Amino acid sequence: MLTESFSALAANYDVVLSDVWGVTHNGVTATPEACEALARFRAAGGTVILITNAPRPGVAVSRQLDHFRVPREAYDGIASSGDVTCRIMADRPGQTVFHLGPARDLPIFAQLDVRFAPVEDADYVVCTGLFNDDHETAESYRDMLEVMRGRSLYMLCGNPDIVVERGDRLVYCAGAIADLYARMGGEVVYAGKPYRPIYDMAVREAEAVRGRPVAHARVLAIGDSVRTDLKGAAAYGIDCLFITAGIHAHELGGRDKPEHAALEKIFAEAGVVPKAVMRQLAW
Repeated sequence: MLTESFSALAANYDVVLSDVWGVTHNGVTATPEACEALARFRAAGGTVILITNAPRPGVAVSRQLDHFRVPREAYDGIASSGDVTCRIMADRPGQTVFHLGPARDLPIFAQLDVRFAPVEDADYVVCTGLFNDDHETAESYRDMLEVMRGRSLYMLCGNPDIVVERGDRLVYCAGAIADLYARMGGEVVYAGKPYRPIYDMAVREAEAVRGRPVAHARVLAIGDSVRTDLKGAAAYGIDCLFITAGIHAHELGGRDKPEHAALEKIFAEAGVVPKAVMRQLAW
């Protein structure tokens, strides 16, 4: 299961659907070895679509990747949770929205005719994250969620991730708030991994790049999250290369060398086993 070389797997696939945060960068800077591996896969004839739970349109994600110095040579296209969220919002014309999330996520609304309203008056909620993810947790929003639950508000979660890495620490994401709201009895629809719409979008984009259909057997997902990347790939019927030096690094025994017993435990609890495991993506 453990492998040191992506090149040992690459020939078996035509398309890679790679996670972004935790694979190509850590929220502060690019991971050069991973970017090189994806670029070499493309140079050999493969297609790379970055598949991310970022609650922003793909074009905004691409600009952020430029900032982190992720080279454009590492990917052909981007399928984002933000793109899926936009499509769902477009199907609810004329309704007012309460945006629960930071101002940096506002580009998700840019191409839509959206009217904003306070939580006490809005028709539904779009959650893209925490207002201040440096200090807050989902519990910081319990009182607000009680108001939403009392009004039976539908929540559209623009980022199903619970946590992501930011440098050497973890910060909470929209998925943490959405999960709490769901446990409180609220109605939640999740855009992004591990749900099918984002995979359909990514595969369609890969097929457009390649100019022909792509068999699921020739598609490989790469990611560091059991909940979103591994389970999402399994549900979609594609293989997964699991990266251990990501959000699960601590529970796996550290970033440098994952413990075999810890790996077996986390996969057994998930009920899913990846095609292969690497510490960090590298050719």
